[in-house]
Amino acid sequence: MTVTVQLALNGTPVPQPFYSAIESLEVEESCEGPDLLVLRVPVNRTSAGDLQYVGDGTFEPYTGITMTVTPSGRSAQCVFDGYALSWQLHLDRTTSSSTLDVAAQDASWLMNIDDTAKEWPGLTDGEVANAIFDSYGFTPADANTDDDSPPHDPDGHSLFQRATDLQFLKGLARRAGKICRVACTDTPGHRTGYFIRPSVDAQPTATISLVDPDKWTVDTLDFDWDVMRPSEVDASQVDLTQASDDGTETDTTSSGLTTLAARDLVTYTGRSSTLLLTTPADVTELPQRTGAALTESGFFTRCTGEADADRLGAVLRAGDVVTIEGAGAVHSGNWLVWTVRHKFGLNAFKMQFTLVRNGVGSAPSAAGGLVASIGGAL
Repeated sequence: MTVTVQLALNGTPVPQPFYSAIESLEVEESCEGPDLLVLRVPVNRTSAGDLQYVGDGTFEPYTGITMTVTPSGRSAQCVFDGYALSWQLHLDRTTSSSTLDVAAQDASWLMNIDDTAKEWPGLTDGEVANAIFDSYGFTPADANTDDDSPPHDPDGHSLFQRATDLQFLKGLARRAGKICRVACTDTPGHRTGYFIRPSVDAQPTATISLVDPDKWTVDTLDFDWDVMRPSEVDASQVDLTQASDDGTETDTTSSGLTTLAARDLVTYTGRSSTLLLTTPADVTELPQRTGAALTESGFFTRCTGEADADRLGAVLRAGDVVTIEGAGAVHSGNWLVWTVRHKFGLNAFKMQFTLVRNGVGSAPSAAGGLVASIGGAL
């Protein structure tokens, strides 16, 4: 599979010779932060004595930059759509060593310019997110109001914003166990605002196979887990709409997300760890708040690696689900793509990725391994 890359500045594709001049081009997609693009090009003097790409207006502040990738036989995918926000110019006495690094951020940057003080009474979190996305011309994702909060009642805890729109929505997303991001669709300029739960039930878009050592689709994979995190949440709140000062308690042991493998955190460790949630909320919000805390803590195992798009046969995207084969009973199965760094080169298109999972594979059918062997010897 060959991947074709197209860069465009302010909607105009760059000329073909520009790709040969690129020293490095990387795009990072993430479920928890803005998408970023970093481009490095050499800087030479023009016939007029000025500096190429610096004095000719190529990369002015807020220049629109898009990057589209098209795998052979498949439709185009827009992996970046944003604006140039900074550059670093390095001039060297050796002309061939002078470079310009241009950094760009996705269109969510538009939501992070002005602080706002505003009340959002009577609306759910998803409805607020859709209203904010719509005000920037972003298309709200269909699932933004799924698994939604109850309407924020002014008689209880009304919803106040005292931050930029992006900071505000990021805070709402974290307490709801959701992902908040803005990404382009297949067509640059068509931006979608996401305020959604991780799509762990989606069909896998790629398979990372380690079954045949001669046909691995990646060179290396690294796995780790961290079980120092809560598996249960206790929360309580006085109902401010009632005269009684009796509190309501919520005890939650599940995030509500499908477990991507046989054993979740508490099953794998054999013990629970409790988090006492003290954040004020209306009584009707407690189940969502407690589930959100477990959504964040539930992704306790991680896989990192690098893949070549030709060998893998797919372009990984943040938020996708992928399958790993041949990594043993504990680590094989479906994983959620959390971050991807796309690295363009003239001869290859590589992807550094981080996958997360809220479970591990099934337990051994019988006691075995080193510990059991030592126990038997004793």
